[in-house]
Amino acid sequence: MDPFFVIGVLVCVLSAVLCLGAALLRKPPNDITILSVAAVELFLVAYAVGAVIRQLTGEPVLGEPWEFWGYLLTAFVVPVAAFWWSILDRTRWSNIVLAAAGLTVFVMLVRMEQIWEGVAGL
Repeated sequence: MDPFFVIGVLVCVLSAVLCLGAALLRKPPNDITILSVAAVELFLVAYAVGAVIRQLTGEPVLGEPWEFWGYLLTAFVVPVAAFWWSILDRTRWSNIVLAAAGLTVFVMLVRMEQIWEGVAGL
């Protein structure tokens, strides 16, 4: 199993749990929830750099490369959009949007891992 994938899963799930916990406690977005989503975005930057290095060193994407890079580019947008939502809407519901961002990126990471390994989609 790819270490980048494992780290990504941990970051995304931790972010989602923190944000969902804050929403259940009826808290508005705060530094912890917003920074947890920033950690997801920072991970995606590291993941992209790692993917470029892996490809440049000869490790190919076994699935469709355009699909992998499309998922990655889309994943970059999700935490940013959730961040802006949480800044503009300072209610507890924004924490649910932040949690959804972590879960969405998690699902996209699973699919990117399938594409990289050449596993057929569901």
